[in-house]
Amino acid sequence: MAISRYLAGAAIVGALAFAPMVAAKVVDQSEAGFTVAHTAQVAATPADVWKMLRMPQSWWSKDHSWSGDAANFWLDQQAGGCFCEKLPDTGAGVGSVQHARILFSKPNQLLRLSGAFGPLQGEALNGTLTIQIKETPTGSALRFDYVVGGYMRFKVADIAPAVDKVIGEQLLGLANALGGALPPTRDEKAAEKPKADAPAKDEPGLDAAVADLVEKEPEPAPDER
Repeated sequence: MAISRYLAGAAIVGALAFAPMVAAKVVDQSEAGFTVAHTAQVAATPADVWKMLRMPQSWWSKDHSWSGDAANFWLDQQAGGCFCEKLPDTGAGVGSVQHARILFSKPNQLLRLSGAFGPLQGEALNGTLTIQIKETPTGSALRFDYVVGGYMRFKVADIAPAVDKVIGEQLLGLANALGGALPPTRDEKAAEKPKADAPAKDEPGLDAAVADLVEKEPEPAPDER
């Protein structure tokens, strides 16, 4: 069954070890919800990243679909648009699933979606996925922030790491579709290491090139208000 496949996919992803070029962490969690953040760098322009984002069938994992086939995904990038999936006709008609709806769309810079993915959809939750793109000398820096809050029957301590892995897999899929994530440079590795005479800080493991990609959206220009 499709539901069993989605749940099984989440369990499988929870056991995956991700490549070191994708930085990830459960940034915050409480009884009310949790936040996960993932970053990566790719040798692709922001315009190419944006074009790929609009084609989830090319990078969102089929293991996190209800139909088992990524070809059934589609995304309308405009505000109010749908990140949806077609459920093939099995004799009773064609079905569909809304994974998320578009809240904010700024080409080549930011895409924000509202949706509780996978098994979270059956809970009384709000989930907000913010995807940020920043041009770098070698291509683009990417950041996924997924904030989940509300009432659910899962324990946060159990579900947050699993969701963290699932969101990380999607960023990895996007990076791979763009030619693969770039490893951190020597300077970025040095920036990630705490100084010997200073206590380690609880940072979300972000590379230097994406340190200024934060969860808060930039202040809009006067003509965008």
